[in-house]
Amino acid sequence: MSDVTTTDLYEVTMALSYLREGMDRPATFSLFARALPPERGFLVSAGLEPALDYLSAFRVTDDDVRDFATALHRPRSDLAALRGLRFSGQVRAVPEGRAVFAGEPLLEVTAPIAEAQLVETFLLNQVSHQTSIASKAARCVRAAAGHPVIDFSLRRTHGTSAGMQAARAGALTGFAGTSNVAAAVRWGLRASGTMAHSYIEAFPDEESAFRAFARAHPGPVTFLVDTYDTVHGVRTAARVLRDLARGPGCAIRLDSGDLGDLARRSRRVLDDAGLPEVRVIASGGLDEYAVDDLVRSGAPIDVYAVGTRVGTSADAPYLDSAYKLVEYDGHPVMKLSSAKVTAPGRKQIHRRPGRPDVIALLAEPAPDGAEALLRTVMRDGRRTGPPDTLDAAHGRLLADLAALPEDALRIRAPRAPRAEISARLARATAELRARLAAGDGVSPPLAGSAR
Repeated sequence: MSDVTTTDLYEVTMALSYLREGMDRPATFSLFARALPPERGFLVSAGLEPALDYLSAFRVTDDDVRDFATALHRPRSDLAALRGLRFSGQVRAVPEGRAVFAGEPLLEVTAPIAEAQLVETFLLNQVSHQTSIASKAARCVRAAAGHPVIDFSLRRTHGTSAGMQAARAGALTGFAGTSNVAAAVRWGLRASGTMAHSYIEAFPDEESAFRAFARAHPGPVTFLVDTYDTVHGVRTAARVLRDLARGPGCAIRLDSGDLGDLARRSRRVLDDAGLPEVRVIASGGLDEYAVDDLVRSGAPIDVYAVGTRVGTSADAPYLDSAYKLVEYDGHPVMKLSSAKVTAPGRKQIHRRPGRPDVIALLAEPAPDGAEALLRTVMRDGRRTGPPDTLDAAHGRLLADLAALPEDALRIRAPRAPRAEISARLARATAELRARLAAGDGVSPPLAGSAR
């Protein structure tokens, strides 16, 4: 099954109709989040690089036509117009790692309308999911207050592809490593892992398990100490580490119970054993809220391993995103449905130091000192430059977070900044709304738009 057919059926039916009607003029679709999830003061743009990989390779093959025909229960000849279709358009997008807010276009696609329509589902899937996970991950890094955070999410993400995306989002936002071997190899991340309770249970006792593990791994080791009695497990781990002269780089992992109290007790045992350099790693149902509580309580935890709740963005598992037509053949269009009104025309986001962003029409002049967030990343179906890097995205994120107001960065009850709408875009929206309400669906090109 190809990525081309990983789409909703109505994308196929609409694209086929456009082609049969001879509708091949450029259309612009805007992808944005209508609102931020509760408990989010910002979003982190992510998923653009995989989306560009998809668009670069997009081409409808004979096999794709066969699959479309099968899904529609129609002969292949009925769908012949789709064969050979490739993405030949332009993409303007916010680079990965930028902090973004409600209503701001994460990307805008301009292409012949059938092409732009067919790619909707895949783009929404990639950008929405990865932005959700990256936003959650960034909050974990902030809550950890400088302590390393590790991704342990793969086993409970919603599929292995989602697990790969979670590992990548973690790296983008500053995670120190991942348990996901495939992700570590693919993106050059640090692979991190310890042992399971089943490993301990397979041996006569904890000491036998720890010594066997150390024999198999001559470097630094991490011992899971809470299979039975946690404090006893720490004492056993300390004895083995001391006997083997293993200290630097080694750690114990706490995976259950009152992590703050157990971390304090474990730290005392390790220090009393002359192992102050052995770190304490905490895992087990952690997310930014739990990490924040532990950090604020002064728990002596050195590394936080986050899994299920972060890899699924459990408190906000989806993004209320949309991919809406805003211009066709140079003419602005908009949707008037209740609570889902869209603004017409191609747009730009202007970021102003110390002030709210401005969402404006593309051709409007930028406010003094403003930075344009949407960049042209694809033209004529080809990237305009080399693929972006996770390090570059992480650098952008650090800069953006440093500029956000403190109330947007709070872990609990954050307050998200709201972008302003330029006067020209507001006026164009009101004028088109009035024309549509009056039954006149034909709109002239916007004065502040770009042809």
